[in-house]
Amino acid sequence: MAQDLAAAYRCDDLRRTEQSSCREGRGIMTFIRNLLQFAWLQALSCIFPVIIFGTLGLTKVVTVPGIPRYDLILLICLLAQVGMVVFKLETRDELKVICVFHLIGLALELFKVQMGSWSYPEAGWSKVFGVPLYSGFMYASVASYICQAWRRMNLQMTGWPKAVYVVPLCAAIYFNFFTHHFIGDYRWVLTGLLVIVFIRSRVHFMLLGKTYWMPLTLSFLLIGFFIWVAENISTFLGAWSYPDQEKVWRLVHIGKISSWFLLVVISIIIVAQLKRVKAGMKDTEIPPKDAV
Repeated sequence: MAQDLAAAYRCDDLRRTEQSSCREGRGIMTFIRNLLQFAWLQALSCIFPVIIFGTLGLTKVVTVPGIPRYDLILLICLLAQVGMVVFKLETRDELKVICVFHLIGLALELFKVQMGSWSYPEAGWSKVFGVPLYSGFMYASVASYICQAWRRMNLQMTGWPKAVYVVPLCAAIYFNFFTHHFIGDYRWVLTGLLVIVFIRSRVHFMLLGKTYWMPLTLSFLLIGFFIWVAENISTFLGAWSYPDQEKVWRLVHIGKISSWFLLVVISIIIVAQLKRVKAGMKDTEIPPKDAV
């Protein structure tokens, strides 16, 4: 009797161990599938940035007689943008948002180059006050990524702050990129305010039919970090150069992540607010994925 009872206990232990192993195996496979799906959606969302990087790399080693490199880059960017719309990789509303970012970025470029923050050393027909017009597409590519990811991953925001807080903060962050040359850099003050304003905000995204979330400020930081990585690739490929890179290329200072972090904040705030305006939504409501 005792032997039968001990055998039954051993069978139960073995069954529980097998069930636990199956659950762990399913958990690992689910994680891998989600990771692959996330990577695939991110890759699709990065089509336009990848085109720009590919163009920077290609024009670094291949020259076209009769056309300066900066102008060739501009031409390819324009054709790529048209192609994105024609082949329905971007909607017309997304194109409007991207054009807004192109102008915002170009204004910042014109000012920063005049202040000596960075430079575009090569010649070009399409340079205005030392800034090639293609530079605006690098900012537009950030907007393209955000719009694409928003649509493809069914992004939704919860705990979004009221416009009375968000809009002035967005404006203050943008103007700090200009005013810090004259009255001091308040990026860390603005970062602190941003954390307070968005402390309850979450971004929800869908993978394989299941919804996940992360703190919105964490998504700002992650995107800012990867843009910094992209910036190092861009400067290595000669897209532009900082003063300490003019003779020998070196890594962009890690402190630039904070600048990209704030730029991402501006980008997402503008996209989110435009979605709300188009959908006629209140501050407390979540913008639908197809509003812009």
